[in-house]
Amino acid sequence: MRIVLTSVLVDDQEKALRFYRDVLGFVLRFDIPMGAHRWLTLVAPGDPEGVQLLLEPDVHPAAKPFKAALFADGIPATSFGVEDVEAEYRRLCGLGVAFTQPPVNMGPVTIATFDDTCGNLIQIAEQH
Repeated sequence: MRIVLTSVLVDDQEKALRFYRDVLGFVLRFDIPMGAHRWLTLVAPGDPEGVQLLLEPDVHPAAKPFKAALFADGIPATSFGVEDVEAEYRRLCGLGVAFTQPPVNMGPVTIATFDDTCGNLIQIAEQH
């Protein structure tokens, strides 16, 4: 068994696509109309068959309160691995990304957390 798909609940799929593709650098894998929404997935650059990130609409009644509670408590919705947190932090800051936590060394990892503009906090992590 392996992970092939994970999702992030977003308040606007088009805005999320622009952020995750154009700012973070993920690559569009699928964009399939599904009624009022889309099956919208991205993959890491250089890994077209890798784990897909589904930008899932937060239309379920529990989704918005759940996201708001996590955000208010500073809890990231997910974490992405990076080679160098400091470099990625500087790159994303240069693109206007709002960080809620700058890089912090936590022993075996260095982490930083930012606002994805779609209602989530996202963590980036570098393993040492």
